[in-house]
Amino acid sequence: MEKFKTIISSCVPLNIENVDTDQIIPARFLKATNRVGFGDNLFRDWRYESNNQPKKEFMLNNPEFSGKILVSARNFGCGSSREHAVWAIYDYGFKVVVSSFFADIFKNNCLNCGLLPVQVSEEFLQKVFKAIEKDKKTEIKVDLENLTITIAATGKTEKFFVNPYKRECLINGYDDIDYLINLKDKIEAYEQKTTQFS
Repeated sequence: MEKFKTIISSCVPLNIENVDTDQIIPARFLKATNRVGFGDNLFRDWRYESNNQPKKEFMLNNPEFSGKILVSARNFGCGSSREHAVWAIYDYGFKVVVSSFFADIFKNNCLNCGLLPVQVSEEFLQKVFKAIEKDKKTEIKVDLENLTITIAATGKTEKFFVNPYKRECLINGYDDIDYLINLKDKIEAYEQKTTQFS
């Protein structure tokens, strides 16, 4: 995985509650088992007409919005537990998803795949939406080391929580196997020590 410490980026707003994983990536696109190419079909049924023409009103098709941060309303990632939903968001180019509530399985899938879910208060989320509405290029700073999210234009900031183990993995670019390999010397030293007393 890529290392993640701090990101400063403009945002794409998706002010819709209860976005489920079938809306994020429809089931008919779940044929592949690697993570490449899913971004093409992110929010497929919301982004395109039946004739494959982009829907102009959908945020991802609006050239005024861009960036590596997706900002969504409450209860993002509900529904089935498909990991492909996270793959699609990440493959599209997003590194962070901000919401006031995430479905637990989706949140864990994000952390396992290098996508950072930033859960904020509803009050702070509305401040983010208002800042984007005022300036479509407004930037958000997400600092994983200090666990803070900041609206650059206003300086408004809030703390967020990430499981300490997953935080360390994201900062260092580790998946679970990488993390264990990184501890190889300590594991071997422990084994040698315990073998002496057995």
